[in-house]
Amino acid sequence: MITTKKVVSKADYKAFVTFPFKIYKDSKYWVPPIVSQELATFNKSKNPIFNDAEATLFLAYKNNKLVGRIAAIINWLEVKDQNIKKMRFGWFDFIDDKDVSKALITEVYNIGKANNLEYTEGPVGFSNLDKVGVMTEGYKQVGNMITWYNHPYYINHYEALGFDIEKKYSESRFPFANVKPEFFLKAQELIKRRYQLKPLTFTKTAQVMPYADMMFDLFNESYSALSSFVAITDIQKEYFKKKFISFINPEYIKFVVDKEDKLVAFAIVMPRFAEALQQINGKLFPLGFLKLLKAKKESKDVMFYLIGVHPEYQNKGVHAVIFNEYYNTFRKKDIKTCYRTPELEDNEAIHKIWKHFNPEVYIRRCTFKKTL
Repeated sequence: MITTKKVVSKADYKAFVTFPFKIYKDSKYWVPPIVSQELATFNKSKNPIFNDAEATLFLAYKNNKLVGRIAAIINWLEVKDQNIKKMRFGWFDFIDDKDVSKALITEVYNIGKANNLEYTEGPVGFSNLDKVGVMTEGYKQVGNMITWYNHPYYINHYEALGFDIEKKYSESRFPFANVKPEFFLKAQELIKRRYQLKPLTFTKTAQVMPYADMMFDLFNESYSALSSFVAITDIQKEYFKKKFISFINPEYIKFVVDKEDKLVAFAIVMPRFAEALQQINGKLFPLGFLKLLKAKKESKDVMFYLIGVHPEYQNKGVHAVIFNEYYNTFRKKDIKTCYRTPELEDNEAIHKIWKHFNPEVYIRRCTFKKTL
């Protein structure tokens, strides 16, 4: 007997957030989230996304034992402003029992139909800065803090539920030794002179903050053409600044500005926290925070999180300026491996940027779609 329960109490939220610790407890590849951060994601008083979106969380039980979870999400900016009648779902985890996954996804269908939405897609989060996709390849690869991990049987469940693949993503990596400065050294000097550009580098987080809002504005402009994009609002900017920037070494944030000090490109790289997150197992205290700080300072692996270029400067080689700055920084820090976050497989522009580094695709994932 499968029953579902709407998440209401503090205990329910804790059960929702910690359920993956149960089904992945023996996995060498799953990277646990930080429990306090996950709880904050669903806290309406802390996460400003709830000004423009709603989420209903469900738990599934079999014989009174917790066996699954799902978040049913509506982003009203997407639905009302963009007229995209989409019901989102994410945080979809379950034991290998198709009655469990069916019971959970049915709750999503019901909410979508009640709100006159046309289809559902997932797994996705609230916005483009959230996790995305279910893994289809790379199950024996260690994940990272900004993606979901899943067992191979998940795909069988989506197929049994009648879903079709909607978008495909790939994650790649390359050794820093693959980076040859001759590919961008001369080009970046020419580009800086031609367009009167200059790179900005930072040594303190406080130096980044005056440019942070401009960075999010540029993120909105440079990613607006991608499918399923929902712009970041002003109040969300403050939230993301607090949530992400403190985790990032200031020297891993690179900006390019024009002669009027207007931001035309940015890139954010993060230390790869995977090993540290596995060690702390979701807990910041008493020692977890110190382990993350150590990884932030000492990690020899990095993860390219975001790269954005103003539409007026796209296809003009501005990324060469950014790569030159990172090359100098990474060489000093003796970086060994560079990882890239999930990128749409049909995003040819981004793939061209990386081609000289001979990246290896090591994980593939996708989202699934079904008409309501």
